[in-house]
Amino acid sequence: MSRAQLYDAIGATYTVTRRTEPRIATQVWAALGDARTVLNVGAGTGSYEPSDRDVTAVEPSAVMRAQRPAGAAPCVAAFAENLPFEDQSFDAAMAFATIDHWQDPIAGLREMRRVARRVVVFTKDFSALDLFWLDRDYLPERAGLLVGRPSLTELARSIGARVEPVLIPWDCADGFYEAYWRRPEAYLDEDIRSGMSIWARVGPVAEQRAVRSLRDDLASGRWAESNRDFVDLDAAELGVRLLIA
Repeated sequence: MSRAQLYDAIGATYTVTRRTEPRIATQVWAALGDARTVLNVGAGTGSYEPSDRDVTAVEPSAVMRAQRPAGAAPCVAAFAENLPFEDQSFDAAMAFATIDHWQDPIAGLREMRRVARRVVVFTKDFSALDLFWLDRDYLPERAGLLVGRPSLTELARSIGARVEPVLIPWDCADGFYEAYWRRPEAYLDEDIRSGMSIWARVGPVAEQRAVRSLRDDLASGRWAESNRDFVDLDAAELGVRLLIA
């Protein structure tokens, strides 16, 4: 399944399940600095696009582009690895929760660096999967998706980026994969899972096994016992990061 096909398949619920989380948006927009022109790469339906700046979006999926709201930034059909813009066309380029789906992440980052003076990328340190109970205890298949992919260190080095942690609030409004870490019952909801690309990537067998195991552990109290350190946290460190260059 190609990247565009993946998002054509999962993108139908994005305007419902994938909304801007204000606390994370504040961190992302602060990282953009004083940039007035911003390129949003892998823009999806437009979450996290700052309303007070001149934004241009890039999104390869027609399903995603069709869901962008009226008045959203103009959107170009293109891939990160081949951005159709001149060198240094933008003050900043941003990418939110999209880089791990790019065919060549380093090429995409270098393209962002080529067309913009500043780069801000929301991503995950996949060497830290044990930080999140869903990866650790229910979905070992996620690690298999990372074989041959560049590490966070390699990604950062490719554009000279610094790395900044992003804590995930317990009531995160954006339904990305890590968002429901303190609300485990949410992962039993097929509508919620349908907005997370990971399930399409690991396949239905792994998905249903993980859901069954989690349902059983919630019913037995095993999940609560294994994750008692989480239940009183307001925000969690789950390996989510910003790359800022």
